[in-house]
Amino acid sequence: MSDHSPAEYQGLRATIRERGTLRICIVVAGLIAMTGLIVALRATQLSGVIALLPLLVLAATFEINFFVHTGVERIGRYLQVFYEERAGISGWETTAMNYGAKYPSGLDPLFSTLFAAAATLNVLATLAVAHDPGWITLSFAGHLAFGYRIVSARALASAQRAIDLDRFRRLLSK
Repeated sequence: MSDHSPAEYQGLRATIRERGTLRICIVVAGLIAMTGLIVALRATQLSGVIALLPLLVLAATFEINFFVHTGVERIGRYLQVFYEERAGISGWETTAMNYGAKYPSGLDPLFSTLFAAAATLNVLATLAVAHDPGWITLSFAGHLAFGYRIVSARALASAQRAIDLDRFRRLLSK
């Protein structure tokens, strides 16, 4: 390892910690924003395309959360391969990955259930203000697309560790 390696390692571990905290804040802020929009739409009885705004906020919040999670996981696999495996040690990243494989906890880092529940609440709220069958159909389509995105993101996230681990190992071997 070069002289800057300990500083890089510490910086990347700090990035993981900070982004983990950021993700929680983003999810909470996004859900508050979505709820505020639902209340405002209900109070003003606005309908039409504006009724899809809470869904847009919810979907954007999910995508940001997914993006940050993906980056954190990728940093973890980098540390695992270039710092732990390269040095022949089993540190936090390797141990945490092995622990998760051996003792699955059911934790969902994407908050999929929470987002699905929020989407359900949102579609019900949309039905309360939407009166045009076309907007109702569009709302259902948008919510179904968001539900599909949650499911597909979970599948991507569950495969990501193994894929990134393999890719970083191939990079190290070159």
